[in-house]
Amino acid sequence: MSGNDDIATIAEELPLEALPLDAWHRARGARMVGFAGYHMPIQYEGIMAEHAWTREHAGLFDVSHMGQLSFSGENVDDALEYLLPSDIKGLKPFRQRYSMLLDQEGGILDDLMVSRLGDGAFDGAAIYMVVNGATKYDDIGWMIEHLPDAVVMNHMADQALLALQGPEAGEALATLIPQTADLLFMQSGPFTWRGIPLWISRSGYTGEDGFEISVPADDVTLLADALCALPQVKPIGLGARDSLRLEAGLPLYGHDLSPAVSTIGADLGFAIPKRRREEGGFIGHARVTKELADGPGSRRVGLTIEGRLPAREGAQIYAGDVLVGEVTSGGFAPSVGAPIAMGWVSLPHAVIGEALEIEVRGKRIAAVVAPMPFVPHHYRRKA
Repeated sequence: MSGNDDIATIAEELPLEALPLDAWHRARGARMVGFAGYHMPIQYEGIMAEHAWTREHAGLFDVSHMGQLSFSGENVDDALEYLLPSDIKGLKPFRQRYSMLLDQEGGILDDLMVSRLGDGAFDGAAIYMVVNGATKYDDIGWMIEHLPDAVVMNHMADQALLALQGPEAGEALATLIPQTADLLFMQSGPFTWRGIPLWISRSGYTGEDGFEISVPADDVTLLADALCALPQVKPIGLGARDSLRLEAGLPLYGHDLSPAVSTIGADLGFAIPKRRREEGGFIGHARVTKELADGPGSRRVGLTIEGRLPAREGAQIYAGDVLVGEVTSGGFAPSVGAPIAMGWVSLPHAVIGEALEIEVRGKRIAAVVAPMPFVPHHYRRKA
């Protein structure tokens, strides 16, 4: 999953903390910024170069600001199926799924990854979850409020999290841990490297092949050093992570997703399987049912933009003289060679090929509703 955070709000509300790799980033010349309550690297060599390196080789991202949670106890699957619209009961050991926390009105409180641990991982817990850094404490509070007393949730604050992403990520990680070569997209498992316990999933938030690696915070520097000593790997900052996920058509919580929007409008209905749609029983089900039947009022869409001027978050979208939406993410896409954007557009205009205009710096620029992803995904699936 994958740094989906609202930087400005967090920077105002929390003092900035240092992550376990803070000194490691600074020693490599990282430009540090306040992000989700932490000092985090936005770039090292430069966003364009780091973006290209990840698309061609393998980039190492520090995503330790994310919240890592484990769940155990009686009827834990039932409890989580009340909180999440996904099929938790059908989630097999060492598999993971994308899911969401919804509020009572069906608005999105957070998007997240949930995994079935299997025996032995994280002190025998049943379920592992990764939530967004800016929302993790709100998520924890929400879940404590709605989980039964028999279910134990553990916030694993002593774990760091790395994301290794790019077409050479598999080759690089297999150099250190050969068994990871067998993992396919959305599979996970416990591994050991130099006696250090790791939980590794084949997943990420760039659209490329890659892995997310949960590692004890005390050992993360050793692992980061070993990975970046490989010829395929360089450290990559949050700036390139944002441009990569935008090209991949992946929504960013706090920008493209919020409590004001719904799963169906966000084009995330794939995360709600048929059984859960029909049976319900999860928070926010009524809105999901209504929008499946009637359609949402607006939809998250991709936008290609004419010219070189990028449209940024908050730019208004027009059909003629009628305001029909707003840009939620946008910028220059290095792999596309042109500006692109993501936004919410009223349903009649959220049609592939629809010609629209975006107001940027006091003038209108032409845009077209485009299919996402803008750059094809390269996940490693079964042949």
